[in-house]
Amino acid sequence: MRILLVEDDVALAETLRGGLVDAGYAVDAMRDGVDGLWAALEHPYDVIVLDIMLPGVSGYEVCRRLRGRGIGTPVLMLTAKDGEYDEADALDLGADDYLTKPFSFVVLLARLRALARRGAPDRPPVLTAGDLTVDPARHRVTRAGRAVALTPREFTLLEFLVRRRGAVVPRAEIVAAVWDVDVGSDSNLLEVYIGYLRRKVDEPFGRNAIQTVRGHGYRLAADGG
Repeated sequence: MRILLVEDDVALAETLRGGLVDAGYAVDAMRDGVDGLWAALEHPYDVIVLDIMLPGVSGYEVCRRLRGRGIGTPVLMLTAKDGEYDEADALDLGADDYLTKPFSFVVLLARLRALARRGAPDRPPVLTAGDLTVDPARHRVTRAGRAVALTPREFTLLEFLVRRRGAVVPRAEIVAAVWDVDVGSDSNLLEVYIGYLRRKVDEPFGRNAIQTVRGHGYRLAADGG
């Protein structure tokens, strides 16, 4: 899942970004409403986490402009205010959920997962490629009926590849979807994690689902290899 975080409190933004990255999400962090609006208009996200009180353009205005442009990405608004009218204003302007600071990070993660599911009703609840299954809601992977333990980042990468099964996906597109903007195009992180996945979901089962297409990228066989 790719998340846009728009928060001007530097300490809170770094804490949230670090926690979300550790949970396996790709995060783009912006510090004001102008940059946040630009990022939301220019790049696809699964969920936007948006503070209300922002420099430049308020979170209310960012949300209003996004909805006015027909962008329906789920928006979770954060605020230090706890008045019922503030919550009502946020929801009336198109926000999908609302959290008052301070809040539990566990609750934030649960809300984000719920919004991602709600925002993509066309996605199947369980993804399959042959005998390989990926359950995004439960973060569960099985191969030939056996559970496969993956780290959050490995799971995010495998989920992305299974969603694009059968297609050759360019390396840069995979990196952009699975990691955040701080990962350079010359990083070897993708190759490292492809190796991790092969050792967990292919080799123990005698499969070759995750294929390298030299000069182009990677492909996960539609039939699971």
